[in-house]
Amino acid sequence: MDAIALPEHEIADRRDHGGAEHKGDKGAVAHEAARRRTFAVISHPDAGKSTLTEALALHARAIGEAGAVHGKGNRRGVVSDWMEMEKDRGISITSAVLQFAYDGTVVNLLDTPGHADFSEDTYRVLAAVDAAVMLVDAAKGIEPQTFKLFEVCRARGVPVITVVNKWDRPGLDALAIMDELTTRIDLHPMPLTWPVGVAGDFHGVLDCATGEFVQFTRTPGGATEAITTRMSSAEAEQLLGSTWTDAVEEYDLLRSSGHAYDHELFLSGAASPVLFGSAVLNFGVRQLLDTLVELAPAPGARPDRSGAPREVSAPFSGFVFKIQAGMDRAHRDRLAFVRVCSGRFSRGMVVTHADTGRPFTTKYAQSVFGRDRSTVEEAFPGDVIGLVNANALRVGDTLYADEKVAFPRIPLFAPEHFAVARAAVTGKQKQFRRGIEQLGEEGVVQVLHSDRRGAQAPVLAAVGPMQFDVAQHRMEHEFGSAIRLEALGYSVARAVAADAIPIVNARAGAEVLTREDGLDVAVFADKWRLASVERDVPAGSFTPIFG
Repeated sequence: MDAIALPEHEIADRRDHGGAEHKGDKGAVAHEAARRRTFAVISHPDAGKSTLTEALALHARAIGEAGAVHGKGNRRGVVSDWMEMEKDRGISITSAVLQFAYDGTVVNLLDTPGHADFSEDTYRVLAAVDAAVMLVDAAKGIEPQTFKLFEVCRARGVPVITVVNKWDRPGLDALAIMDELTTRIDLHPMPLTWPVGVAGDFHGVLDCATGEFVQFTRTPGGATEAITTRMSSAEAEQLLGSTWTDAVEEYDLLRSSGHAYDHELFLSGAASPVLFGSAVLNFGVRQLLDTLVELAPAPGARPDRSGAPREVSAPFSGFVFKIQAGMDRAHRDRLAFVRVCSGRFSRGMVVTHADTGRPFTTKYAQSVFGRDRSTVEEAFPGDVIGLVNANALRVGDTLYADEKVAFPRIPLFAPEHFAVARAAVTGKQKQFRRGIEQLGEEGVVQVLHSDRRGAQAPVLAAVGPMQFDVAQHRMEHEFGSAIRLEALGYSVARAVAADAIPIVNARAGAEVLTREDGLDVAVFADKWRLASVERDVPAGSFTPIFG
């Protein structure tokens, strides 16, 4: 079910219909866009990201019971972690999309891998969101992957809401975490809630806007929404005594030193609203949902490759930020995730593939909720649609209707790990080639080739070694071709100019490989080998890879 070939007159009819529809309902599109909130959750591994994702869906009544990353007893696993390896290891490997309605708003929640080895997939997702929720472990504070992902948000201008998670367990002092945000990542914290009780003795939160106490009571197993009770400051003091007054005094100290909420600072990325909670117990989750609806930005004009803004009310446009196969084992299909940037998407409309200029039909369009899917009839800016078996699409491609546009490409990271892949069974070369090509298109690994090794021994390149584990697992279980990997002793990669290629290939501990998009990549054993070769080639022969 690729892009379907239609007679030219039918393509024209569908395009004309789509254009008339878009020209007539700009106000409706703008209204629908304003109702959308599209965001990602980012964190270091084990900070509780997938558990929070599940809790948000629970509070929006999208699911009846929240799962845990490691389902224990009668508690099921999380819907966003659908891949077998995710369930086995208790980590997010793929990105997932969850869409649900909450308080008159349509929420598009993009779950991302937390492990550093999958940074490239997370980066692609962050290209498709309007805001991010940064999850901080109360016991560990700002961890390395949290810092790295926050820097990506900062570089992309994505505003961040901070959630201090796991406050039900022993951890750092709340003021110390505020200081970490300020000193380690230069982010001005603006608490919206403040914990009542130290980490590990969590009674509830001070609502900083109203001065009320929000008390949380867990339900059995923590799998359903926590019981929330509001009471006045006087009632809280009578109930909790110094535990309450200490919390009030701490927040008053922060507010008097300039940490009250400032919306413009938040949207600029210089400051972050902060909330405290426990995702596994569903404490503070509703406050986060309300904050997202009230404060997170709706989809806005998105710049194209020239920097010109594409307004949300313009005719349909969107870009592919992810390709995923293997979600439906029964059909072995391939899904292209498209972020809608402007206009109204209607299933069956004919759009144009920006790079080729070819018409593209969208009959097989789906809405995705974890692994579950349903046919989508229409979508608006901020929504994510899945186009089934759209084999002509690649990550970064733009689709549009009527008014031409091309959005910026999504860069590729420089790989640091390399391995030669060979089919474990020589009689399965067809499955081997198809699987390797698919994994490369999805971005599970980068696929490189060289005349030295031949087509039957491509080189897989990765940011982190766990990508190789995923590639091996999927090659065997999805494509029916187990592979053997032979590690190569390279750790540094650079784009290389054509006249330097013979020199690189003549040196030990270095060679030139060609990426599937045609980029020539010189790989070296280490930075000292790079420096040695660099002295023998024309200046400027090597350039960093990011794109």
